[in-house]
Amino acid sequence: MTLYVAVRMDRALVSAEVGAPVRWMLLLFASVLGLGYFFLIFHAPGVPHTPTQLEVLGTVALCLVTALFVVFIEAVHARRSPDAQSKRVLVVGAHPDDLELACGGTVASYVDGGHQVKVLVMSRGQQGGNPSVRLREAHAGAALLGVHDVTVHDFPDTQLSNANGGMIRTIERAISTFAPTVILTHSEHDHHQDHQAVHRAVLRAGRQASSILCFESPSVTRHFNPAMFVDIDAFIDVKVKAVQTHRDQAGKPYMSSNRVRGIAAFRGAQAKCDYAEGFELVRYLQNTGGRIS
Repeated sequence: MTLYVAVRMDRALVSAEVGAPVRWMLLLFASVLGLGYFFLIFHAPGVPHTPTQLEVLGTVALCLVTALFVVFIEAVHARRSPDAQSKRVLVVGAHPDDLELACGGTVASYVDGGHQVKVLVMSRGQQGGNPSVRLREAHAGAALLGVHDVTVHDFPDTQLSNANGGMIRTIERAISTFAPTVILTHSEHDHHQDHQAVHRAVLRAGRQASSILCFESPSVTRHFNPAMFVDIDAFIDVKVKAVQTHRDQAGKPYMSSNRVRGIAAFRGAQAKCDYAEGFELVRYLQNTGGRIS
């Protein structure tokens, strides 16, 4: 039996992000109200009045009780909303356009939700285009998705399997310094030898990682079988635009906006939404925040 997981990060995160400011505004309002009450009663013009110790303590107690109540609500909300906690997402691709094609909508939704995203590209794609141009386009495409932490390495394009040791060490360093909570990379079910090599390197380097998800490149085989879907309805347009920044690869069929939208619509039909991106699970740790007492 296959387990399907649908993730709507944008909507859940928006509600979580809005809640905290509202609660702290309530705290500020209550504090101002308490201070206003103090000055109105004890310093009203033409009404000589010296506050008693009990009245002063009562006013201070009112403000403190209100503050503690709001802090308590904040703590409860944090325990019940684990998805609102900041995630650190490491994306590892073989070539400069892999990120945008395979998981551009998901990455944009992570950024939109306030999460940190770091991108590693293992080659400049020199066998399939102009490496200098592709380097610039890698940064431009990621920036359009909201990602500015992008490192493009210069391992040999089409021969990444020969650089397995170097890639593993590079990914290990990124994992050590960035400490990702989620890693996105290529699937083992992929015709492209570089994609397979990166997949194996990530599994080796991320052997202690709790969550590794494999995205859908245009070259996946028919054995690619996603068990997790991310709703990208709100991000399909920016995904298409990010793919279009890779003008060096514009002549390839899988770069067309119709193909990009078509794949997202197909996965959306499986996930019961308009557009989605599918992921295979190597493993995925979900912390619900629950506790048995």
